[in-house]
Amino acid sequence: MASDFTWPVRIYYEDTDAGGIVFYANYLKFFERARTEWLRAAGVNQQQLAEQEGAIFVVKSAHIDYHAPAKLDDVLNLTLSIEKLGRASVQFVQQAWCGDVLLASARVKVGCVDAVTLRPCALPPASADKMRAA
Repeated sequence: MASDFTWPVRIYYEDTDAGGIVFYANYLKFFERARTEWLRAAGVNQQQLAEQEGAIFVVKSAHIDYHAPAKLDDVLNLTLSIEKLGRASVQFVQQAWCGDVLLASARVKVGCVDAVTLRPCALPPASADKMRAA
């Protein structure tokens, strides 16, 4: 399916905890940014999707494993690939790397829902096609 996508993120003081390492929950924010940038690079505009198609994406589940710490001023490379593209959901595999060291890995399932009712709905065909081609 989709090839790997990489997005760089620098670690700032605000990303770290009292011990000087990246606070574990911030990886969720980093992975969210990478998914948003991947969608943008694929030509899927989330604002237009909501306004014109009435569809939005929501995270259904996230499973994260932490392997090594990131520290202030590190530059991470966030990778993303699609594991499964379903009718109304997308399963992503995401990783955070610092150089050749794997820091965190995650499986994130994102569902497509109606922007008003918040009930599951099919991915708009044009957006699904762009995701397949990314």
